[in-house]
Amino acid sequence: MSKYQSINNLKVSQKLLSFVNDELLNDINIDPKDFWAGFDKVVHELTPRNKELIQIRDDMQKKIDDWHIQNKGNKINIDEYKKFLKKIGYLKDEGPDFKIQTENVDNEIAQIAGPQLVVPIMNARYTLNAANARWVSLYDSLYGTNIIESDEGGSERYDPLRGQEVIKYVREFFDNYIPLEGTSWKNIAGLKVVNKDLVILKDDYEYSLKDKNKFVGHRGDANKPSAIIIKNNQLHFEIIINPKAFSAAHDIAGISDVIAESAISTICDNEDSVAAVDAEDKVVCYKNWLGLMKGDLKIQFEKNGKKLERKLNPDRSYISKDGKGLKLHGRSLLLIRNVGHLMTNPSIILKDGSEIPEGIMDAFITTAAALHDLKRKKNSRKGSVYIVKPKMHGPEETAFTDLIFSKVEELLGLEKYTCKIGIMDEERRTSANLKECIRSLKNRVFFINTGFLDRTGDEMHTSMEAGPMIKKGDMKSSKWISAYENNNVDIGLRCGFSGKAQIGKGMWAMPDKMKEMMSDKISHLKAGANCAWVPSPTAASLHALHYHQINIFEEQRKIINRDKAKLDDLLNIPTADRPNWSVDEINSEISNSAQTLLGYVVRWIDQGVGCSKVPDINNVGLMEDRATLRISSQHIANWIHHGITTKMQVTEIMKEMAKIVDEQNINDKNYIKMSDDYERSLAFKTACDLIFKGKDQPSGYTEPLLHLNRLKKKINQS
Repeated sequence: MSKYQSINNLKVSQKLLSFVNDELLNDINIDPKDFWAGFDKVVHELTPRNKELIQIRDDMQKKIDDWHIQNKGNKINIDEYKKFLKKIGYLKDEGPDFKIQTENVDNEIAQIAGPQLVVPIMNARYTLNAANARWVSLYDSLYGTNIIESDEGGSERYDPLRGQEVIKYVREFFDNYIPLEGTSWKNIAGLKVVNKDLVILKDDYEYSLKDKNKFVGHRGDANKPSAIIIKNNQLHFEIIINPKAFSAAHDIAGISDVIAESAISTICDNEDSVAAVDAEDKVVCYKNWLGLMKGDLKIQFEKNGKKLERKLNPDRSYISKDGKGLKLHGRSLLLIRNVGHLMTNPSIILKDGSEIPEGIMDAFITTAAALHDLKRKKNSRKGSVYIVKPKMHGPEETAFTDLIFSKVEELLGLEKYTCKIGIMDEERRTSANLKECIRSLKNRVFFINTGFLDRTGDEMHTSMEAGPMIKKGDMKSSKWISAYENNNVDIGLRCGFSGKAQIGKGMWAMPDKMKEMMSDKISHLKAGANCAWVPSPTAASLHALHYHQINIFEEQRKIINRDKAKLDDLLNIPTADRPNWSVDEINSEISNSAQTLLGYVVRWIDQGVGCSKVPDINNVGLMEDRATLRISSQHIANWIHHGITTKMQVTEIMKEMAKIVDEQNINDKNYIKMSDDYERSLAFKTACDLIFKGKDQPSGYTEPLLHLNRLKKKINQS
């Protein structure tokens, strides 16, 4: 249990207090006494409004539940439904057109389209991997994934035939998107730089790029360069030339690797992918973020018997075609995701004895950490702090976020609008009022991003009383989801995001299935998104190829003229019309959800792992976090509520799935079996509660039950 120290009207965990006073505020000219005095005052000003907004959510949900109960059995009249939603304040009148006014936005947000990583800030090693994923070996990414099919795919021994397939893949890609005049990349013999131009050698002849502007520089001697830097659609490739490397053994040009500019930006996540429930956990998260902002985060670890150290990569130096020494930014632009407005945290106790709203605490501490970078300008060269704010419900809540960060800027002595806000468009009331949400943050907004899983969870919880929901797998083809995805792009483009801010798409959840990702995820660009989420540095380097194939800003200029997504479609509730599913179909659907739900929750509760690759019922590894958990728990809760299944049936399925999850984790020495004693397994009990109490959870969120039971587990372990 935390020990607290009284500071003004606050009781602050000693762990957090020591971190803030001794590390966070060190070297940024803010006196701890002044910080705590101002923080105390502002927190007590903001907290009542925070509580009021959560109460508004609850009141609206009660009214929506009652409306559906009163209209049970009747086909929903969309005009009457919209009239009702406007009456209760759920839907807002749309104001006049406007353009966002956000200033001092870095090129990685405004001008460069590319992949975006999301990484749990609680894990320093993963965080450093993500920050350094701005540059990733394309050869390694292709060789180690299922894009290249060969018998040696899983072998630790290098397969030269597989290596040749990698080289062939890259050369064919270059032929298509960085073509040469008069020849192919496949059989070139060498590269050199002559009179500011790239010269490609083949059979005693010299060739050049079709578009000479795509050559931007080199490293090493011009006649024998060690690297050639190419640029296409604002993204770079480094062609590494090292004839002595084993990967260049069969390459007459001596090319040993191609390094792709990959993760252009990274969200360092305090929310869905971490299990941070108290001061001890929060300080770990805050320390890692502070280390990134100061540039000194490092981690020592052991791999394959070797002791290794990981730290932030330096910038990449090269010689421009004009002979000048220039640099390319060596790291991904780092954004910080705070938690939403709902949760509180025991790290700080307010004067009325209540816990501090966690989102308010995050706002002040993560921004204070970023002050270290504002002095150095190594992350944001434009002097901005990028905060991603999730799970906001409608314009009142986005306006509250604007108020929070205005107070943050005042206390920390920052120029107004230094803090930029990314809006997660993942709650139904936000997507239905997206234009007005953006308007409330028009001087701060730097991104809008769709989150299919959270949005589906909120869709089901909001309309819990409307009827049984369609199967999870059918959600992606339902009317509301296409309207939702299109609306996010339509509104963003009409509000002037193109060339100024990011319009994002969600995560590819199968990190082992890169061939399938390369086939499917290009659709995000065709849909108008200038960034999209990927689960790993490898996935970032591969998805980056899509941004060479499509000029997203040209695509956006076409899309802006299409018909706008319809609100009627967005509000179309995905209920099943007189479902006639068989018992086997129902049990199969529940089993799939229960198995991944248990696989995620058991690690969250017992080991404090907030995001993990969980094998599904077919042993396909899926990235699971609280968003996937929300949809699974809400879906089963909905089916129980409407009699598609029963609590007893679900309990039996949960027990059977727990045995499967236990078996899948048999090689984890820290794993505690659930099936040994269901009654005593806190993880199993939590997973069941998420379903059986799911209907009554605020907005269907999983955090309240997860935090409660993780805290119990930590107390029992201490």
